[in-house]
Amino acid sequence: MTMNINNKIPATGFKGLKENWRNDVSAALSVSLVALPLALGIAVASEVSPMAGVLSAIIGGVVTTFFRGGHLAINGPAAGLIAVILGGLVVLDGNINYVLAAIVISGAIQTLLGFLKLGRFAKLLPSSVLHGILAAIGVIIISKQIHYTLGTKSSSESTIGTLLDVFYKLPEINPFVFLIALSGILMLVFYKKIKYKFIRIIPAPMWVLLLALPFVFGFDFFNEHSLSFFDKDFSVGPHLLINIPDNPLESIMHPDFGMINTFPFWLTVLSITMIASVETLASARAVDKLDPYRRTTNLNKDLVGVGLSTMVSGALGGLPIITVIVRSTVNINSNAKTKWSNFYHGVFLILFVLIFAPVLRSIPLAALAAILVHTGYKLASPKVFKHAYDQGVEQLLFLSSTLLITLFTDLLYGIFGGILITLTLQMLLAKVGFLRFFKMIYTSGSKVYHLENGTYSVKLKGIANFLYALKLDKLLKDIPNGSNVIIDLSQTRLVDLSIMENIIDFKRVHDDFGGKVSLIGLDNHVASTNHNRALKIATSRIKKRISKRQILLQKLANINGWSFERNVDWNTSYLRNFHFFDSRPIEMKSNSLQGLDSENNAHWEIADIVFDEGALQALEVYKTTVQVIRLPKLIPKFIVDKEGLFDTIFNRVKVFSGSSGDINFKKNKGFSNKFLLRGEEEAEIREFFTDDLIQFLEDNEIHHIESNGEALMIFKYLHIAKTDEVQNMLTFGLNLLKHMNFKGNL
Repeated sequence: MTMNINNKIPATGFKGLKENWRNDVSAALSVSLVALPLALGIAVASEVSPMAGVLSAIIGGVVTTFFRGGHLAINGPAAGLIAVILGGLVVLDGNINYVLAAIVISGAIQTLLGFLKLGRFAKLLPSSVLHGILAAIGVIIISKQIHYTLGTKSSSESTIGTLLDVFYKLPEINPFVFLIALSGILMLVFYKKIKYKFIRIIPAPMWVLLLALPFVFGFDFFNEHSLSFFDKDFSVGPHLLINIPDNPLESIMHPDFGMINTFPFWLTVLSITMIASVETLASARAVDKLDPYRRTTNLNKDLVGVGLSTMVSGALGGLPIITVIVRSTVNINSNAKTKWSNFYHGVFLILFVLIFAPVLRSIPLAALAAILVHTGYKLASPKVFKHAYDQGVEQLLFLSSTLLITLFTDLLYGIFGGILITLTLQMLLAKVGFLRFFKMIYTSGSKVYHLENGTYSVKLKGIANFLYALKLDKLLKDIPNGSNVIIDLSQTRLVDLSIMENIIDFKRVHDDFGGKVSLIGLDNHVASTNHNRALKIATSRIKKRISKRQILLQKLANINGWSFERNVDWNTSYLRNFHFFDSRPIEMKSNSLQGLDSENNAHWEIADIVFDEGALQALEVYKTTVQVIRLPKLIPKFIVDKEGLFDTIFNRVKVFSGSSGDINFKKNKGFSNKFLLRGEEEAEIREFFTDDLIQFLEDNEIHHIESNGEALMIFKYLHIAKTDEVQNMLTFGLNLLKHMNFKGNL
């Protein structure tokens, strides 16, 4: 029997609005505090009016909500489209009105694609190529904005030249501008490590703006003048502030279709449509993985929603609207329940503009540039390249080549160049000719067989790469929920990362609906890494290397009569029954040690897992070793966390919906000061946590204990546990059972 903490899916429509408005309003406030500075910064970086960004965010909230197909996503302008808008301005004579016309046409095309149910074609873009494009956009953003943080200017027209100009312009740095940017960047970098709850109530981007205001007033940026620093004068004044009119409606502009019959116009339309559509659909799928209620987005409807909103936005002088992953992650972590949180965030932005317009005019460009430089860095940080390398050295090659092609040409060349390099390398790895390679993709003979015992056998053959993704979806779509499925890859010559991602996503969703998916046939395939998504090539059977730690764990299992499985285990669905993994997708599980505590009749497992926090550019990857103990009787559902740990490492500790918060014990103040105890059934939890159990927990170092009612999940380290640490985990877990009060529990 499995149990899920979040077993009641929130209602949709106006019923959902009525039932969940408190959660959604609260989440929307947090999102709007992030959205406002980002919207202003994205607009300034796109070289349009700052209000164009805010207008786009408002439309993304109050318009998109009524047409889209998602549940918890936030819509608005995105940093990923800054480079596209800048490119459009270059080829369209620097006229923003022509670019607005291209935005309107692009929105219309997206709407048409959604109505024609063509959103699935976004899957044809390899994920490493997408990340390469995003990394290139990150570098472009940094190159354009870093000079604003230094108070310098670059005359170069190329991205690389603009970056190199930073070194040439170092003697010209304006210290009064740089001080503002530096304070903002330090806040963004160290925000997650700050423990003070007062600081963490306000999101980091908003803190950047607030920290900038004292400098603006102290240095008097409102009047043009010079300030001296080490006997050198530096100019400060209103030109260093964002330009917002007294009447926000004056920012409204309208498109000019005068260049609609030119090639540059349609090149801009194509660029906006491709980048916006791919990023929207990729973000929507990523949000689905974070949704604690395991709902799925109607991707075609989502494309219609952002398309219509983009048309409205472009017609009024705004930017393209897409699904934005960073703000969506904040929304989920703030305990939003329905799509109405997106609507409320748009309403909050309207109120902010109306009430705080004078304050907004005091925001320095350097503060927004600090936010954007940090955003660009996250898109192209070393972590992005390491994550690609962890998935396979070939993925790093695909990402890097796409990045370089984009930087030296443009986004469209980057996309097609990345795809060409991906196909070429896959062809070489598969060791087949050009024509046979594509024949093995499109005429491979893959089929679904319905076996007599009710099991569905999916046999894939030939080359299963990103071009095969749509055919794979067609094979899997008619398999009923709750059925047993075997996916056999033994007759494939090559299986790439995109197909592995699709299979893993299918398994995740199918398992959530009570089914079971088994993956077989990869014993004779080799990969450059043990990552479960890595590209796999058929070869002769090879002996896989065993690490020293795996040898020690195997010996430990042999001595104690336990079982040990070092290979990747595809079945991680049970871990999702724990609240901690509601919105933290598990990438893989391996090195599983299992046994039975005969004294308590409790089965236990200790395994290494890799899980994600956030997605896409908001992605953080963590590795840990967890222990799961299946209990002999049911107990209350609860979470025990070390005080302050997850406030420091993760964005926040999510609480049970409806939870009253931290459960404290007056006579056990040491325990309450040391740990956060949370759960819905407070009376049952207080009865379960006896003085003996509380004292045991006080005397031991733990970081996270969680009960889903029928099992415990325990982990202490945010790293893979060493062999002696594994033994300590097991000892702690089994001793914990001895101190638990099972009396009266059914």
